Amino acid sequence: MLDLNTSVPQLRGEDGALRAEFVERVSEAIAASDVAALRDLVGDLHEADLGAILQALEPALRPRLIELLGIDFDFTALTEVDDAVREEILEELEPRTVAEGVRDLDSDDAVAILEDLPTEDRAEILEQLPPRERVALTRSLEYPEGSAGRRMQTEFIAVPAQWTVGQAIDYMRETAELPERFYELYVVDGSGRFRGAVPLDRMLRGKRPVPIAELMEDDRPLIRSEQDQEEVARLFQRYNWVAAPVLDAGDRLVGVITFDDVADVIQEEADEDIKALGGVTRDEELSDSVWTIARGRFNWLLVNLGTAFLASSVLGLFEGQLQKMVALAVLAPIVASQGGNATTQTMTVAVRALATRELVDANAWRVIKRELLVGLLNGLAFAVITGAAAYAWFLVPGLGIVIGLAMICNLVAAALGGILIPLLLHRLKIDPAVASSPFVTTVTDVVGFFAFLSIATFWFGLR
Repeated sequence: MLDLNTSVPQLRGEDGALRAEFVERVSEAIAASDVAALRDLVGDLHEADLGAILQALEPALRPRLIELLGIDFDFTALTEVDDAVREEILEELEPRTVAEGVRDLDSDDAVAILEDLPTEDRAEILEQLPPRERVALTRSLEYPEGSAGRRMQTEFIAVPAQWTVGQAIDYMRETAELPERFYELYVVDGSGRFRGAVPLDRMLRGKRPVPIAELMEDDRPLIRSEQDQEEVARLFQRYNWVAAPVLDAGDRLVGVITFDDVADVIQEEADEDIKALGGVTRDEELSDSVWTIARGRFNWLLVNLGTAFLASSVLGLFEGQLQKMVALAVLAPIVASQGGNATTQTMTVAVRALATRELVDANAWRVIKRELLVGLLNGLAFAVITGAAAYAWFLVPGLGIVIGLAMICNLVAAALGGILIPLLLHRLKIDPAVASSPFVTTVTDVVGFFAFLSIATFWFGLR
C-alpha cells in the first residue's frame, strides 16, 4: 500500500501543465493496485483533468486505472483524450464495463465515445444497454459524421404551448430525469413539432399564470439534424447562443446543442486547418505511433518533392548563365525563399477566411486587390534592401537592380498565388487548407528563379 499520509502533490504547475510528480504517484498507485490511493489522487478530479492524466500515463496503465476505479471512474474523461488513446483504451476494456460507463453520460458524450469504435464492438456494447438508451444512441449514431445530429444531446425539456410558467416550474421540480444542465425550455405541439424556445431567465421573470407561449422565441434560425457542425458553430458565433434546438426533416424536436459542444467543434476545425496547411493529415494525434505518423506524412512530402524538382528544373534552363556568374547561384534561392514566405502569409489568411466564410464572392475582388497592393509594397521595400545587400556583397554593377526587380515580380506573384489558388480550389470543391501549400510554393519558386535569371540574362547579356 502507498503511504496515504504523504501529501498529494499539486496536479498542475504555475504554467497549467501537469506535474510529473502527480502522474508518477498515479502510476505507482496503479502498479500497486492501490484503489484507496487512486481514489485519493484522482477520485474528485474534473473530467478534463482526469483525461489529461489518462493521456500522460503509459498505455498499459490506462485501462488498468479505469478497472481499478470501477464505478468511481467518470467515463466523460474519455471524451477529453486523443481519438487514438480512446480507441486503445476501449479495446482493452470489457464491453460490459464500457456499457456501464456510458449509461451515466449525456447522449452526446456517449456518442463521442462509441462513434469511432468498429461496428461489431459498438454493437456489442449497445446490446448491454437498456432498450430505451440503446435506441436513442443508435439513432444518434445513424446521423452523418460531423453533423448536428452527432453533436447534439437527446436530453432536453419540452413542454406544451398551453402550459403556464407555474406548470413548467412545477414539472421541473417534480421530474427526476432532467438533463444535468439546461439553459432553456422548448415548446412543442402534440406531434412533437418545435414551436419555440423559452430561455430560463425569461421564464423565471414571468408570473406563474403567464402562458409559456407568450414568452417563447419563435423567430430564431433553425438547426437541422443533418446540418454540418461547422455551419452550426458559425450560427452560435453569429447569434451568441448558449443552446439551440435541433430539428429533423419533419420539424420535430430531436435534440439540443450547447455552447460547450460548439467550442469543441471550433477547436477541432481550427486544429484540422492548421495541420492541413502543414501537410499533416487531419486525424494525426500526438499519441500516434511512429509508423502511423510517418505513413500519414509521406504522401504530402512526395507531392512536395515533385514540385521541388519542377522548380529546380527552371535552374537547369539557365545552367550556362549560372556558370558564368556565381553570384546568380548564390542569390537565386533568396528571391525564391522570400516569395515562399510571403505567399504562405497570404495563403494562411485566405484559407482561414474561406473556412470562416469571411471571404466570399461579394468581397473576393476587393481582397485580391488588397493583397496585390500589399505584395507590390513589400516587393518595393525588399527590392531596395536586397538590392543594396547584393551590391555590397558582390560589388557587381547592376546586380542590385536585377535582384530588386526580381523581388518585386516574385512578391507580387506570391500575393496573387496565395489568394487566387485557395479561391480556385474552394470553387472546385477542394479543401484549400489541404491542397494549397504545394501549389503556391511552386508558383513562387518557379517565378522567383525564372524572373531573377531572365532579368539577369537580359541585363548582363549572358548567353
